[in-house]
Amino acid sequence: MSGTARLDVIGVGLGRTGTASLKLALEQLGFGPCHHMLELFQRPGDAARWQARARGEAVGWDELLGGFRSTVDWPSVHFWRELVHDFPNAKIILTVRDPESWYDSISNTIFKALEQPLPQQDDAARGQRVMAKDIIVERAFDNRPLDKAHVLARYAAHNAAVQRSVPAGRLLTYDVSQGWEPLCDFLGVPVPATPFPSANRRDEFHHGPGRQRD
Repeated sequence: MSGTARLDVIGVGLGRTGTASLKLALEQLGFGPCHHMLELFQRPGDAARWQARARGEAVGWDELLGGFRSTVDWPSVHFWRELVHDFPNAKIILTVRDPESWYDSISNTIFKALEQPLPQQDDAARGQRVMAKDIIVERAFDNRPLDKAHVLARYAAHNAAVQRSVPAGRLLTYDVSQGWEPLCDFLGVPVPATPFPSANRRDEFHHGPGRQRD
């Protein structure tokens, strides 16, 4: 996908807070396509570009998010401050969940997956894994994924920073278990008649391409 990045919605919740379900919900509501870590399986060269931006290199949003109307999850959440600033008309959604439940989930999915040996026969998967470990494990959690207290402190600090930095009228703090109503009210769209989507549960994470998702 290419083109100009024109984001209407920016998800700033960390991975394993319902980001995959929110992606599907936003696309169903007309705010798609929505960028998620999953997109990197279809855009294998992008992992290196996201990592380059994390190093401070001049990689623009059009190159990374061109053609997308919304974004959730890592790697984009790493750059949430820049995105909030650079797309001033976008609405911001902070997905949250119970901290203990979140830590249990991320420990048994993302952290566990990133501990595995790098795939040697799949350049795209290897590049994505290297990028994810850099941005998530090393940058977001200071390379201390097994330090529960530290990881939970970083989770709380991230959420607090978002709530402190984004004006209340522009921000929705949202648990996907709340379903359609608060999301649709915030976005100003009708509530669908269909059930709220549920995606990337833990039992799905380690099967197929989704093993890399967060």
